[in-house]
Amino acid sequence: MTTGFFTHPDCRAHDMGRGHPECPQRLDAIEDQLLASGLEVALTRFDVPLAAREDLQHAHAEAYLCELGERMQQVADSGQPRAVDPDTVIGTRTGQAALRAAGAAVAATDAVIDGRAETAFCAVRPPGHHATRDQAMGFCFYNNVAIAARHALDVRGLKRVAIVDFDVHHGNGTEDIVAGDERILMVSIFQDQLYPFSGGVPLGSNMVNLPVPAYTRGMEVRELIEANWMPRLEAFKPQMIFISAGFDAHREDELGQLGLVEADYEWITQRMVDVARQHSHGRIVSCLEGGYALSALGRSVVAHLRALAGV
Repeated sequence: MTTGFFTHPDCRAHDMGRGHPECPQRLDAIEDQLLASGLEVALTRFDVPLAAREDLQHAHAEAYLCELGERMQQVADSGQPRAVDPDTVIGTRTGQAALRAAGAAVAATDAVIDGRAETAFCAVRPPGHHATRDQAMGFCFYNNVAIAARHALDVRGLKRVAIVDFDVHHGNGTEDIVAGDERILMVSIFQDQLYPFSGGVPLGSNMVNLPVPAYTRGMEVRELIEANWMPRLEAFKPQMIFISAGFDAHREDELGQLGLVEADYEWITQRMVDVARQHSHGRIVSCLEGGYALSALGRSVVAHLRALAGV
């Protein structure tokens, strides 16, 4: 199968300061592992446009887009970074990077729906799943996956899509945007009592939230996914699957305390490929979220892509 790879140099230019875990080197780690593994030759690279305003409006309030855009332009003009919360900083090139990240998700969606790729992975930053309809937080500014899912529904005419989130942190922003939208089924698994300290009580009947305690290991995660995600996905029959692919549940990642390894990410991805082949014409778009132990991140993305590409 053809797997598209979407990335852009602008995404590396986003910089929230020395020592910040959400750093440009994350994308370098992925590229290095793609070369080392030989998987690079199995991927098709695509151009990444800037997201259009109407793309962003599928997931975010207009007042928020105006305010954030003004802040980003002020930082670009002044050359002085500006924090929007203790963890999230607008740098001089953040605005361009964030538009590329969202643009990649939309372009990947179009490529997969149009048949130019069967699956796609967006190696982009900043990530998106903590960005709510009207708030930037948790390293995130625009909610890339929510934007892409709504594009598939509102622009490309699909009737049902699923969002899968396996980041160690609850995707509160995505839930805020899509809860109650019965065209979208969101399934997620994340560490309980960890930032952003939400997700214990789902906000809508279209949410399947699985908070798990610290130190939960891969086999337990697999059992929970099989018992809780799979029946809902099979019943929902999504026409396309979107993945918020965070790799910070890896046992080497210090931003969480779960015990996943590369084989677990490959297994989760393969189960989503199985659902996509049965109900979605194989269509999957995956967007990078977390993952801050650089070597583990690169290895885990390679495992994820092997399953997406069927190699």
